Amino acid sequence: MQRLEFILRRLLTSIFVLLGVSVITFFIARVAPNDAAAMYIGPKARQEDIDRVTKQLGLDKPLPVQYVIYMQELSRGDLGTSIATKRPVLQELTGRLPATLELLFFGMFLAAAIGVPLGVLSAQSQGKLPDLAVRSLSIIGVSMPAFFLGLILQIIFFRNLELLPLAGRVDADLRFTDPLTKITDFILLDSFLTSNWVTLKDAFLHLILPAVTLSAYPTGLIARMTRAAMLETLEQDYIRTAKAYGIKQRVIIYLYALKNAISPTLTVLGLTFAFALTGTFFVEIIFNWPGLGLFTVRSLLSLDYPAIMGMTLFGATGYVLINLVVDILQAWVDPRISLK
Repeated sequence: MQRLEFILRRLLTSIFVLLGVSVITFFIARVAPNDAAAMYIGPKARQEDIDRVTKQLGLDKPLPVQYVIYMQELSRGDLGTSIATKRPVLQELTGRLPATLELLFFGMFLAAAIGVPLGVLSAQSQGKLPDLAVRSLSIIGVSMPAFFLGLILQIIFFRNLELLPLAGRVDADLRFTDPLTKITDFILLDSFLTSNWVTLKDAFLHLILPAVTLSAYPTGLIARMTRAAMLETLEQDYIRTAKAYGIKQRVIIYLYALKNAISPTLTVLGLTFAFALTGTFFVEIIFNWPGLGLFTVRSLLSLDYPAIMGMTLFGATGYVLINLVVDILQAWVDPRISLK
């Protein structure tokens, strides 16, 4: 009952947060110095066509009236029409979301699978060579820009070693040799469900480099956060008691200590995932990955305000929901945390 009340309270608060985001984003996007109607028509727009489209898009009305109309349409699930692509923004987002989520899930899986053990190893070896190595790798992972790391990986694994593909989700030739039957738009999942092993292997190889590039920053954060939390936990009395009882070191570390030290790591992982949901543009540009990040950059460059509004609200909603999930997971993992 307490957990349900917490969820309902957070959702109610989130409505006001998203409302504030929509107000700020709407007015900033609309006061930007650009002629949306002219951009909608194209470079050879005539004045009479611009006037017609201006009225059609409702841009001739006062900004408060435009905002009310926008919120009415938003309540029906209509995010508007993209000025650049002439397609509904919601359709653009849902069409690109599977590619971004596929990259995110794999990248965050790598970050957690590598960062947590490295943090534990660093805490166990405090002041020794493994600790120094892990801290150095963490600093490198956090400090190195994604675009630089991506280019280095492309040079090494594509040009020099010729082991991994350069960019994209799959090879274009597979459309003719091994066409994929789309079910969910997640290429790995669809190829597995349809037993298309050639596409599955090719999609996995295309995913490695962008996922490794994306996971570098959160891996460093997770390793550092896990190390700090583990060092504090290992000094607790119950850990000393467990050691005095002769319990195996591995059980103490991974069953007792890590369980109570994982809460800060979950927070970092959740916030990183939420940020990367719309902030993967460096990785997606370098690897020509057709996801939300690439769409966001193109929308910003073309001043496509309906798309910018849609992406902003989508990102804000993602932050709110992921933070809620992280809070619930923390309370589930650590009973000392109370949901109030």
